[in-house]
Amino acid sequence: MNMILFMIVTSLVLSLILTALNFWLAQTNPDSEKLSPYECGFDPLGSARLPFSIRFFLVAILFLLFDLEIALLLPLPWAMQLQTPTTTLTWAFVMILLLTLGLVYEWAQGGLEWAE
Repeated sequence: MNMILFMIVTSLVLSLILTALNFWLAQTNPDSEKLSPYECGFDPLGSARLPFSIRFFLVAILFLLFDLEIALLLPLPWAMQLQTPTTTLTWAFVMILLLTLGLVYEWAQGGLEWAE
């Protein structure tokens, strides 16, 4: 019981010390960019109907696609311990092959190029 109390007190004291150091050492030099509610680089007072490049959306969709691929492949080492690891490897290979073919297609079509 003493050890648990010691750990709780130690973590509480350490948290308070780090929070106090943060408030004490932090530099507050506000300028117009930091005080702006928009940090995206666009003028917040301009028109909201400015043309927006579709390439930003394409890159975002590609990022989500490959991020989803990694999330689906993360449990692969644990799935290798099943009774049929060949089935697991086959499905993983098919998924990686499809995503690689999609990436090659996008690359060949010029979808990853910023400048034309």
